Amino acid sequence: MKHLSKILDHTVDFYDRSGYWRKRNWFYHQSLDEFLRFLIPPEKKSLKLSITELNDFSVEQNKIDYFVLTDLLGYLRDIEIFFRELHVSGDDDTRLVITQYNKLWEPLLRLGAALKLRMPYANQSWVSVADIENFLYLAGYEVVKKGAKLLLPIYIPLLSWLCNKYLVNIFPFNKLALVNYVIARKLEKKSVDASVSVIVPARNEAGTIQKIVKEIPLMGRETEVIFVEGHSTDNTLEEIKRAVAEYRGDKKVKYVVQSGKGKGDAVRKGFAMATGDILMIYDADMTVPPDELSKFYSALIGGRGDFINGSRLVYPMEKLSMRTLNFVGNKFFSLAFSWLLGQRIKDTLCGTKVLWKKDYLAIERGRQWFGEFDPFGDFDLLFGAAKLNLKIIDLPVHYRERTYGTTNIDRWRHGWLLLKMVVFAMRKIKFI
Repeated sequence: MKHLSKILDHTVDFYDRSGYWRKRNWFYHQSLDEFLRFLIPPEKKSLKLSITELNDFSVEQNKIDYFVLTDLLGYLRDIEIFFRELHVSGDDDTRLVITQYNKLWEPLLRLGAALKLRMPYANQSWVSVADIENFLYLAGYEVVKKGAKLLLPIYIPLLSWLCNKYLVNIFPFNKLALVNYVIARKLEKKSVDASVSVIVPARNEAGTIQKIVKEIPLMGRETEVIFVEGHSTDNTLEEIKRAVAEYRGDKKVKYVVQSGKGKGDAVRKGFAMATGDILMIYDADMTVPPDELSKFYSALIGGRGDFINGSRLVYPMEKLSMRTLNFVGNKFFSLAFSWLLGQRIKDTLCGTKVLWKKDYLAIERGRQWFGEFDPFGDFDLLFGAAKLNLKIIDLPVHYRERTYGTTNIDRWRHGWLLLKMVVFAMRKIKFI
């Protein structure tokens, strides 16, 4: 295996070994470092590679969770080979974080170099985000998310804060930023035979319990079904107990009564009890056919994504499955959260969500960043997945009328809570 420094263009001979230019442009480097610390979970092992740090590094000697490539690609002789070299290091969960200058800034950067305000200018390839995406794909990677940072890379009190925290995240200002960034993951995943835990929060759903036990498919090495009963006013708990006692099939069927309140608490209770490698959430109203869980399993096992999110807004719905106001609200919030999280999310409130248990445990460890904020459970997982740079994929499901009981959703109260989630995500994820 060659050293990566062998593919650094020979014309780059101005390494900032003394750190002079870093000190001179402290605000740019400090701002970029703070953003990278936000992107990379603290428990992950990362390695920063730039033109000053690339020499003598060999991928054979390192197993890295995050490779951070700062302002580097333009100086490489062959970007595709460089990405292929990195591909052999790390594992299926290794991420690349790439920052690269926006070509619109080339005249200003040249001027800054001529005035000795920044590192001397050298010929380089001005690769666009589209170019980076193409190189990554050729080398076996796919983009998880991308964006722009640093509209004003020098410190001017108040103005720098306004530009770099707020305006840079809004069109058209984001097109004018100095730095574009891309986060990528490996395309190919090693096949595994995993066990599955299906968590079924159930409140006032006595009429569906027996059907759920019967119709949830067998998946993977072992399938576990865990009902989390939520203080029902009908006989849901009795039906769950009866179903657990009478079941004689190949699935493991368990139950627990939640001590707290709300679906979010129920999901966390079920996840804590789960023993499977894969965690699934399935709503007890059965508005999504249980057999569609197999598609979620296949998508996750096949490496199509790290977090598989159901979407009810693709296939035609049965007449009374979703009211018009709910549909319009879901459309609005899908656009809002897609922008906030940097990944396409069509249906934030679909109850069917699937992820690896190891990723959930990482979300749980990082919960202190967000706090206990989400009564639904959906946003705790979605925000956590986005913060961990997991690839979120929509999986269209068929959505039908409930056959028993009435919805537990209060449209106006929950709509207000969703608006609060938007504001929360702005503060914690977008405007940082």
